[in-house]
Amino acid sequence: MIDSNKQFDAIIIGGGHNGLVCSFYLAKAGKRVLLVEASDSVGGGCSTTQFYDQFKVSSCAQWLYQLSPKVASDLKLTSSGLEIAAKDLSTIVLSETGDHLTITSDGLSGNQISEKDIAAYKKFSAQFRKFAKFLASAFDRRPPKLIEGNLTDRITALKLGLGMKLMGKADMRDLMRLALINIYDVMEENFDNELLKAGISLDAVLGTHMGPRSPNTVYSYLYRKTGDIFGFKGPTIPKGGMGSISNAMEKSAKAAGVEIITGKAVKKINLDLDRVTGITLDDGTIFKSDRVVSSADPRTTHYDLIGKKNLETGIVRRVRGVRMKGNAAKLHLALKEIPNFNGLTKEQMGQRLIVAPNMKYIEDAFNACKYGDFSKNPALDISIPTVHDSSMAPEGKHVMSVIVQYAPCKVNNGWEIEKSKLEAIVINKISEYAPDIKSKIIFSELMTPEDIENRHLNHGGHWHHGEISLDQILVMRPFPGSSQYRTVIDGVFLCGAGTHPGGGVMGLAGYNAAQEVIRSIK
Repeated sequence: MIDSNKQFDAIIIGGGHNGLVCSFYLAKAGKRVLLVEASDSVGGGCSTTQFYDQFKVSSCAQWLYQLSPKVASDLKLTSSGLEIAAKDLSTIVLSETGDHLTITSDGLSGNQISEKDIAAYKKFSAQFRKFAKFLASAFDRRPPKLIEGNLTDRITALKLGLGMKLMGKADMRDLMRLALINIYDVMEENFDNELLKAGISLDAVLGTHMGPRSPNTVYSYLYRKTGDIFGFKGPTIPKGGMGSISNAMEKSAKAAGVEIITGKAVKKINLDLDRVTGITLDDGTIFKSDRVVSSADPRTTHYDLIGKKNLETGIVRRVRGVRMKGNAAKLHLALKEIPNFNGLTKEQMGQRLIVAPNMKYIEDAFNACKYGDFSKNPALDISIPTVHDSSMAPEGKHVMSVIVQYAPCKVNNGWEIEKSKLEAIVINKISEYAPDIKSKIIFSELMTPEDIENRHLNHGGHWHHGEISLDQILVMRPFPGSSQYRTVIDGVFLCGAGTHPGGGVMGLAGYNAAQEVIRSIK
């Protein structure tokens, strides 16, 4: 039992991957650190759960494609038990005819893809990789704020300006132009093949409240492409699911000296006027510290933990203005054997499978969410991890995990009524490509965005704790007046996906926040 009379240098609220990363770097710097997680185990959205007898699944985050190599190296995740079951997977955009399109980081094949599109894709990929490299150069440091004349911020801004200039006039002009338009128009400008356009478009909108025609979707696609810069040539599957990443981080954090409490929720952040003094748990236990770092989303942190009564009206409004509507559900299937997808080998069924016939299909699916309904023809992102990792299911059995885009967090008639309808729609959609899927299902679990919100305590069920968009990045993330990981309350910091650089299992938000906390202690 941890002594509640102990004074900590910092307390971390939430044991998601960013909270774990932040705690590690603080402890490595010699600070006394306590991490408190409401669930019985760490991980948050980066976790593995057993959803049926001996069947396990990555419950929220499904693919690894953005983990910072610096974070992985510093935490020695491989030495702490992280193993990779499969890496650099292809994305296969499914066709009802069985003539599927395979997309890799280097090329295209199938679906009678033209030489023109193959050449255009190589050019497109090279240019966006260059853009992503520029963007990623700002990820492992706090976002620059110039109005206060801070030298560190000015150096960061100068480096960004130099990086843009070094891209060359043509690419710099294209970046400025493309960032302000939508992915639909960019796809129409570059390609002819419908499956290719749809596959890329889906990457630009997954987890967001945006459709292919929405502004900011080029930026959200570019954000996803930063994984290429971190060494990922395609989706990666960790052995044991995404929770194995968090488990390795927990082991590294403990080895660095972090004390961890699980199964205890934080009721509130304690304040003395406008200065933090520690936290109070739901059971009334108080832990003391003059530095509290929340990996919860900005709204949960400000409204529930700090409390509206302790915030100025303007801050309350800014928090409310953070756009964070989750629109992705998850379907988990326990299968008695692997289904047969038309036109796919077993090896191909272990790749990333996409259901999105064309961009109009995705846009139409988004339209339903605008009015509080789920799509009757959703876009799907399918993983069968047991092709590569047999530990996720009993011998000979399989698991299927499906991201369902689009389904709103709050549906018109309530999810209690509508949940079974969406589940049937998704299974029927899969059966159009795998006709025997229904006969293979032992058990199914549908997690709506509302379920994700309740299980992982992220407001609106939004993966990134806020849209990845031009008005919510850099010093505008999570909102003006609360950037560079500090809140308006002295000693209270943020380290979650709602801060710079954003969501995805990257770890840099936790790393950057730790550096700010260390500076404040010095």
